[in-house]
Amino acid sequence: MKTKKIFTILVVVLAILAFAAVSSGYDQLVIKKVFELKEYTTVGGEKIAPVRVGYETYGNLSPSKDNVILICHFYSGTSHAAGKYSAEDKAPGYWDAIIGPGKPFDTNKYFIVSSDTLVNINPKDQKVVTTGPASINPQTGKPYGMSFPIVTFRDFVNVQYKLLKSLGVKKLKAVSGASGGGLQTFQWAVSYPDFVERIIPVIATPKVHPWLVGWLKLWGDPIKLDPKWNKGNYYGKEEPRDGAAYSFMLITQSAMCEQWAEKSFDRKWADPNKNPFDRMENEFLVDAALYKGALGRLANADANSMLYLNKANALFDLGQGFKSYEDAVKSIKAKVLMIGADTDILFPVSQIKSHVDVFRKAGKDVSYFEIKSGFGHNGGVLSISQASTIITEFMEK
Repeated sequence: MKTKKIFTILVVVLAILAFAAVSSGYDQLVIKKVFELKEYTTVGGEKIAPVRVGYETYGNLSPSKDNVILICHFYSGTSHAAGKYSAEDKAPGYWDAIIGPGKPFDTNKYFIVSSDTLVNINPKDQKVVTTGPASINPQTGKPYGMSFPIVTFRDFVNVQYKLLKSLGVKKLKAVSGASGGGLQTFQWAVSYPDFVERIIPVIATPKVHPWLVGWLKLWGDPIKLDPKWNKGNYYGKEEPRDGAAYSFMLITQSAMCEQWAEKSFDRKWADPNKNPFDRMENEFLVDAALYKGALGRLANADANSMLYLNKANALFDLGQGFKSYEDAVKSIKAKVLMIGADTDILFPVSQIKSHVDVFRKAGKDVSYFEIKSGFGHNGGVLSISQASTIITEFMEK
């Protein structure tokens, strides 16, 4: 049935699997590795012991150990940016379109590192290694839950820096990432200005504006309103699946755009035999697709981790620790390429361009490129191949 085929395709899109690569990407099997710190002190002064994050690499580290690119992942993503773990995998990593031999992030030239973050929202995924609220607190023998310290993108970057130093990396040719990965990319340029030559933040701004802060609250509150959340004390019990599913539905809807909805669903019914005019429970195709996509994402997700990541996003401001945002920008030494997506409503291109202007006024080497995409915010992942030429040119500057 035609409607069923459309529905299947859309569930794949909602899961944000990047099938958009137009040619073969990284062609070697990827091995997941683990980095561990015996203890880490957060920006807020709290100690976490131990800290573990997963990472994967593509390409080879040069003898001088300075041919390195770091990839930072987005909100619901993981370190799996390229390639496959096994030949049987249905899809490669999410940015396989731009990582691999002859691609903008050319694995014949560069050694590429991609790491999981603290409080990654997918701790149930066997390929994800993260320390967060679902991790066992060694002092109690139970999951941290909401006792886990608040962490920021500065903490994410600090852990990544320690990971890179453990690999002997001397300098980064570039840092790049989409959405939350883009926020980390900006943070890298300020936290370690002498370590980073270039940054390529995609669908992100140097500080989170109140428009997105509002969305982050809407994403998180359904979890807290679910009685099974129980103030975060649900481990070993029924989890707040209804609240988390509704959160994922909101996340998906806001990360896409009206063109996507019109083209994909129109006003089709979820079931051709069940007219929404007849009964309250009869749904439109968009309703059913959002819900089914959310259920699929629940398989690996942890609700508390989503709340912690929402908090980290809302707190992000490059000016934190400086007298002003402009002073933070002045401290950046890296060349900058900002990439927006024309239909993005979470990080609108008008906001990104306003920051390009600030960087230019500060005398920074900054350029801008805009992806044209029918996938809204997710265009930074699903349509990233449009930026291949400008990324390649930027890496050669």
